[in-house]
Amino acid sequence: MSGSPYDTDGLPQIRAGVARSVITPEGQIPMAGYFHERIGARVRDDLHCRALVLEHEDCRICIVTLDLISVNREWGDAAREMIVERTGIPADRILICATHTHTGPAVSSGSRWSPPADWLSALPGMIADTAEAAANDTFAAIAFPGVQEECMLASNRLGRTRYGDEIFSSEGVIGHAGPVDPELLALGIREPDGTVRAVLVNYGMHVDVIGGGGANFVSADWPGEMERAIAGVYGEQAITLFANGCCGDINHRLWRESRQPGEGEGKALQMGRTFAGLAVAAIEVAEPMEEIGCGARFDDLQIPYYTRDEELMAEIEAMKKRDDLEYFEQATIKRFEAWEHDGEVADLPVQVMRFGDLMFVGLPGEVFTRWGLEIKHWSPAPWTFVIELANDSHGYIPSTDQAMRGGYGAKPILSRRLIADAGRRMADGVQVAMWDIWEGEDTPSERPRLGDGGSVVPERD
Repeated sequence: MSGSPYDTDGLPQIRAGVARSVITPEGQIPMAGYFHERIGARVRDDLHCRALVLEHEDCRICIVTLDLISVNREWGDAAREMIVERTGIPADRILICATHTHTGPAVSSGSRWSPPADWLSALPGMIADTAEAAANDTFAAIAFPGVQEECMLASNRLGRTRYGDEIFSSEGVIGHAGPVDPELLALGIREPDGTVRAVLVNYGMHVDVIGGGGANFVSADWPGEMERAIAGVYGEQAITLFANGCCGDINHRLWRESRQPGEGEGKALQMGRTFAGLAVAAIEVAEPMEEIGCGARFDDLQIPYYTRDEELMAEIEAMKKRDDLEYFEQATIKRFEAWEHDGEVADLPVQVMRFGDLMFVGLPGEVFTRWGLEIKHWSPAPWTFVIELANDSHGYIPSTDQAMRGGYGAKPILSRRLIADAGRRMADGVQVAMWDIWEGEDTPSERPRLGDGGSVVPERD
């Protein structure tokens, strides 16, 4: 193509569209993410909905990211239906995920601190408007998937004690209880003349840096700072979408002495700039995507909820007799008494999409790192973006063994809503779906598909 800085001979004819809109609620906002009330009385920086549409002939996919704590199935499905109606993109090729900012509104009217009712009712329409804008304004594009590694900012926040259990602390432990995934994946979308129009970043890191438990303002946190830093390199036309990776057990707090900022605005700026630099480095040295292929699977995986047992009941009764309860213990009692899912089965929307060399996996919860690493390891695709908090949220999903060890993210009802083996069943189903799609199977293979789980490991907690 004349004038292009890249050798585009033989590349697939891709089109892309990208759009962004403000979704910040008005007024004082009850904020999500903690077990105590926090009110966002001012807006430090706006929350956004961002949409990326990728097309090749009759293959079209849409990825939507939201500066919110999570996605609620009810309004997420409503938004997806609107997007299908307005754009014609199939429902199983629309992925809606949340960045997991802890300085944004609650997202469910049934939550303890409900969001503004008018904002919540308008949210599906705002999401659909953004996706429609992306779909209606596409341009000739070249896709550049790349990777860099980060090993200085993230840490696994759970520690293993000498007694074999796990705690949410670095004190009195013999080491980290799990790994960190160092990969930052970035997908750069350029016009043929080299102009960067979109950057999709995938990395596993909690978005709870800028405000903490005492926050009284609304903010997109470090992903917002990352977008501003990337725009400083490529221009304001470059929209950055952050799709959070598996970070149910990952934090920004370090287990070493450091003079660096530990939290707050300084930390958010540091992280945003660091991840922006990594994303820019990833796509600047990347080769353009040459292969094309398409497929998608969106199924409800049926997984039993955790059911309260005698052991947990005895633990709760013992807590109630004490007058020195800690923060998480108080929250555990409240959630135990309000639990309504004994003996019930949850529907987990699990999604797999392929676009060329790219595989996108959407998981509906805060997923421990080991599952993301396993999904990537067994993926047939050169580039696999594992995205948590997609399409719904079913709490924390730890590894099967860690579900029994009591750390935060594994504690039943407080943070884990499902049976201990939920993550394995989900990861196994994803693996089968990825290979079916990669091999061009129009129907699921005869092995377990998404929605089948194989055997269930009995609960011991």
